[in-house]
Amino acid sequence: MLRESGVPRLLLVDQGAPPPMPSDELEDWVRVPADEVDVHARVETLDRRARSRAAALPELDGDGVLRSNGTWVPLPPVEARLLRALLDRFGSVVGREALADAGWPGRTPDRNVLDVHVLRLRRRIAPIGLTIRTVRSRGYLLTS
Repeated sequence: MLRESGVPRLLLVDQGAPPPMPSDELEDWVRVPADEVDVHARVETLDRRARSRAAALPELDGDGVLRSNGTWVPLPPVEARLLRALLDRFGSVVGREALADAGWPGRTPDRNVLDVHVLRLRRRIAPIGLTIRTVRSRGYLLTS
């Protein structure tokens, strides 16, 4: 729930426990007991990342116009719906099913249809500095 809301998270990990794999750039961890200076430094870093991310987030308006880094690109309706789902979880993985539901509400497109639209969307947003990465067996991730 915190991840979906874009809230920075510092995980406290017990000695001897395996290190967690952070799910995005707003998550970090420290072993306990931890020095107060170390905790403060990690919290400050997470806070800076959150502020930087908020300032750089792309925006998609109701007309399907994507704005980012001082430029813009118009998107067709299906691609705008796909991008909305990716923007809502910017920097996190969006599963194929969730993306298909966003692009074609109430219908299930063929696998190739989703792949073609993601490819077209990648090409449209690349010139303004955005990238859609494939996360094997999980889905897609939008980054800048």
